[in-house]
Amino acid sequence: MINGHRVIDAHCHIYPEKIVDRAVANTDRFYGTVSARRGTTSELIEFGDKDGIDKFIVCSVATTAHQVGRINEFIAEEVANHPGRFFGLGTMYPFSETIKEDFKHLLGLGLKGIKLHPDIQQFAVDDENCLPIYELAQEAGVPVLFHSGDCRYDYSNPNRLKKVLDAFPEMIVIGAHFGGWSIWNTAVDEYKDYPNFYVDTSSSFYSITPNEGRKIIEKYGIDKVMFGTDYPMWRAEDELSAVLKMGLTDSDYEKLFYKNAERVYGIK
Repeated sequence: MINGHRVIDAHCHIYPEKIVDRAVANTDRFYGTVSARRGTTSELIEFGDKDGIDKFIVCSVATTAHQVGRINEFIAEEVANHPGRFFGLGTMYPFSETIKEDFKHLLGLGLKGIKLHPDIQQFAVDDENCLPIYELAQEAGVPVLFHSGDCRYDYSNPNRLKKVLDAFPEMIVIGAHFGGWSIWNTAVDEYKDYPNFYVDTSSSFYSITPNEGRKIIEKYGIDKVMFGTDYPMWRAEDELSAVLKMGLTDSDYEKLFYKNAERVYGIK
């Protein structure tokens, strides 16, 4: 707990031991970063205990169709190994020839939603190959967490994601990184009026100030924002410190740290 508040970290990536170093190195290469943590389940638990985080929403991303089932089974296994502590999101791949089967498998594993990273998976978020995923998610009421925004590319920026929001108004959409990594202020102005659009705070406070974060939250509304770290990229203690410097009310912190993620992802 932090200042008397339960905390859900709504954005964590974990990897099997045999590939963790390679996977994190690839992400660092993509973003030009040096991750603060290693990316293993045991380390996430260790630092979560130290930093006062109660629960974690964990995920990973498939960059080829044949990885989908294996990754989802790994995430589900880690959730089973940490009941009540881990809640998993599955991966999907738009160019898979077995999208319906992949989605059925994901649901059967008990995963709470879908994580898509258009920029790393290299597909435009409004590509027609994605539409079956969105149709399935909307029909089943399954939330979809998107990496959203990148000033270097045009896979997941508002000009594309808004088309998805317009076409699937009942799909629960979470835009990571305040809805637009590297384009934070542009993103909030584009998305703030969509009732089905939520955001997390991850991978933002290395670049924006707590005061800027607070202004973004005021535009979205506190009911639509969740705390997230993007583990293993950043230290949770630093992310928590930045969020606490925003000076929100106790009621708002309860929503940001716990209640919103609990509601959006159906966490018990």
